[in-house]
Order: sequence, then C-alpha cells, then structure tokens
Amino acid sequence: MKSLNLSHAMFTDAPFELFKDDHFTVETFTYPSGIEGLKLKNSRGALTVLPFQGLIIWDAIFDNISLKMKDMFTQPLPGPGIADTYGCFQFTSGLLANGTPGPEDDYQLHGEFPTSPMNESHLTFGNDTITIHSSYEYIKGFGDHYLAEPSVTLHQDSGLFDIQLKVTNLSNYQPMPFQYLCHMNYAYVANAEMNSNVPDEAFQLRQTIPAHVHPTPEWTAFNEKLKASGKLINKLDDPNHYDPEIVFFSSDLSKYVDDAEFRVNIGNGKNFLTKFSTKQFPIGTRWILYNPDQQVNAFVIPGTSTPEGFAAAKKAGTLIMLKAHEYREFKVTTGLEK
Repeated sequence: MKSLNLSHAMFTDAPFELFKDDHFTVETFTYPSGIEGLKLKNSRGALTVLPFQGLIIWDAIFDNISLKMKDMFTQPLPGPGIADTYGCFQFTSGLLANGTPGPEDDYQLHGEFPTSPMNESHLTFGNDTITIHSSYEYIKGFGDHYLAEPSVTLHQDSGLFDIQLKVTNLSNYQPMPFQYLCHMNYAYVANAEMNSNVPDEAFQLRQTIPAHVHPTPEWTAFNEKLKASGKLINKLDDPNHYDPEIVFFSSDLSKYVDDAEFRVNIGNGKNFLTKFSTKQFPIGTRWILYNPDQQVNAFVIPGTSTPEGFAAAKKAGTLIMLKAHEYREFKVTTGLEK
C-alpha cells in the first residue's frame, strides 16, 4: 500500500493541495490559532482532521450537510484538554480514564488523550479509500506507558467513514487501566427521529448529576418525568427541555446484538448512521443538549464504559486492565447514509 508521511512543513497559512486523483483530494492548511488542519475530500464531501492534535475530526460535511454540533468555536484552539477546543465533530475520550470525573476522580474532563500532540502522522492509499493515521506514545516515569494509533478512513463516493483506534500497553510488566469513548458530537436536527436495532429498554436515564450540570427547577421536573416514564428520547421535538443536557446510558449491548446500528432520520431520504461491534463497545451513551450556544444530538457514543468516570467504571466492572504488551483494537463506521 502506498503511503505519504506528513511533516509540519507541509502546513502553512495558505491551503495547499497535497494530493489529488480521480476520487480524492487532500489539502493541508494551518488555522490562525496555529493548529494544523488536513481536509480529506471525495465526491460527496469532506472531513477536516487535526493530524497532530489527537487526530480530532474537527468537521464533517457531506452532501452540503454539516454533521457536527453547533458550538462556540470558530476554529480549534491549543490547550491541555478537550474543553479548551470543544467545537469538534469527534474526539478520542480516554485513555487511562474517560468521561466526566466523579467525586472520587482526579483527572481532567475526558482524560489525558483528546488533545495530545501526535508524534507522527501519515496517509495511506487503498484502491477506493484514503486513510489518515497518527500515533502517540504516552510515557511517565513510574507510571503508565502506551502507544495509541488512531486513524480515519474516507471511502470513494461515500458519506460514511471509519474511525479506528489501536492501543497497546508498552509496559514490560504492569497492567494498565483503560477506558475509551469514541465521542461523536452530531448535529441537532429539529424533529429528527432516531431508531436502532437495539431495544429502547437497553437504555436508562442517567441517575447522577455531574458537577458541570446545573439543574433548573424546570429541568429537574422534566428529568423526574422522564425517569418515571422509563422512555428513551427518540425524537427531537422538545428543545426547551434539553438544557442542561439529557443523558441516557445503555446496559451491556452485546446481550442484544453483535453489531449495533443507530440511525437518525433527518429527512429527504438521508440518515446519520453509526455502526459498531458490541464486543468492542458494550456501552452506548445518548447525549442531547440544546441552548443558544451549543446544540448537539450525540445519538450514540460507543464506549467501553459509561462517561461517568474512572471510579464509576471500576465499581461497575467495566474498567479494562490491559496486560503488559496487550493491545485492543476498535472500529466505528459513521457518517451520512442515503
């Protein structure tokens, strides 16, 4: 397979066409913030990724439809954590701990990895695909040591793409705690309807209130009503009650299907689609938020655990301990389906 190594010198203020053939175009550029961006284009649209900052997918637009949430950021910004640049379509939450830290936790929101500086990045070219790869070696004296290898694959003439991750514990002797959420922040489309091949009963409303959520009396009453009904929100028809956020967690999805498929019907014969193996990702999270600054329908966030934090995962028995030199691989297929 042909490959092309990326260097920082390839990224300048002016967009530069790095590669072009009959099916794909690759363009490099640098945001005013100094963050390097790479745009992968096919006949249907484009992905904008940050090859040296966590391999974050900053934007995804297909058939002139933006897939990402409404947010407050006009560009990615540098910073030690994802809250410093929360305007992206997708980021890797984890990997030593993920989600929102609970009262017993002492790490930053969504863990150490999301904005990590990648050690290298390169492109590979298949017969009908193009893939951007990055890698990052995390190492601490007297601490954990791992290699993370995220990648994103765009297909010819398709609005669907693959998000993959391989994580290896590089320690020669000690196990390593591991949590991962493939955190996709999909657009909120008014009155869109959600469906899946998983029964609604697999999901329950979040029972806790994390520190970043500040309930109002109206939200509390709505939350209690939802809790009593046991119903999963499957239609985006009540935006006045989605601030603060409404969150559902699944039980073990592998009890229901081997491969989960979740869709959002956005009209005109088009769907947002997310597919994943429930063996790799036994837990799904649904996160809905609607206010003037941020609007998101993360209709399913595949995870190895819920985003309630490290201590919660440990108590629930969903915290993974990778043995010395053990690795795990993950794949999510997502995007616009027609």
